[in-house]
Amino acid sequence: MTYKSIEVVPHNSNWPQLFEAEADLIKQKVGDNFLEIHHVGSTSVPGLCAKPIIDIILVLRNSAESIDLLEAIGFKFKGEMNIPFRSYFSKKTETPVHLHVYEPGSAEIELNLLFRNFLISNAKACVEYANLKNTLVEEQKSYKNVPPMFSHYTLGKNTFIQKILQQAGFDKLRLMHCTHYAEWEAAKAYRQKYFFDKVPIVDPYTWTFNHFDHTHFVLYKGTQIIGYAHLQRWPNQRAAMRIIVIDGAFRNQKYGSYLLELCEKWLKLQGFISLHVQSSPQAYNFYCYHGYVKMPFNDPDNHESDLQDIEVGKML
Repeated sequence: MTYKSIEVVPHNSNWPQLFEAEADLIKQKVGDNFLEIHHVGSTSVPGLCAKPIIDIILVLRNSAESIDLLEAIGFKFKGEMNIPFRSYFSKKTETPVHLHVYEPGSAEIELNLLFRNFLISNAKACVEYANLKNTLVEEQKSYKNVPPMFSHYTLGKNTFIQKILQQAGFDKLRLMHCTHYAEWEAAKAYRQKYFFDKVPIVDPYTWTFNHFDHTHFVLYKGTQIIGYAHLQRWPNQRAAMRIIVIDGAFRNQKYGSYLLELCEKWLKLQGFISLHVQSSPQAYNFYCYHGYVKMPFNDPDNHESDLQDIEVGKML
């Protein structure tokens, strides 16, 4: 499947004004729900070439409350688009607008502002980024889709972005859907090392990486992946935690609790009412601490389980 042609153009001095016009319209429409608004992405960096798209971060007290209001001024709601707890919108105008809506406390807000501000204050990094963009556009594979939803152009910028975030001191915790090659490799490594090497067998369930009923998350600390979770959607608004793991060097620091709580929060937002686990005896106290009780697993796929596993669950 061919990806639509990617255009990177020289910086346009009108981009900040286009942002201001959209920002004024948005602030008026969302009213008291409004907290912050920021121009981000390459069009916000003076002198930097960019795809001619205005990227805006909007911070609201309650993002769900303003979906209809934003659609009334031309924004099309497209869900979270690979970033949990984000509400993503696009608007078709002469210069398109991408709107990223978060609630307070999201690490994505700081990430985008740090990246923008670093480029504004560092001319060398700005030139390096511009050269990378132009190189990626010239590569033919930039125009082909890379599963599940992003082009080589987008994914090809990842290493540079990670390097800048490290230099800028970004260290927040973030939950992300597995999207980039490095995230899928981390998922494979965690699964094999902490689960299937114990059997030992080669992971027989990598097919779930491309299956709608299965969701794969990684947990970042700054730019480092420190955890992984695999969720399965079941009928009747039930879900299963198939795997949850924190890298050995980061255990006993409450990161496992944080990852579990984020998975529960995400499932609840998707309309799920319960989360079910086949817990090992070693992990049983961890789940009890987080409010899980003994509950029939009732796997609709009838997968075999370890006889030592303890079936627990939690109403969300």
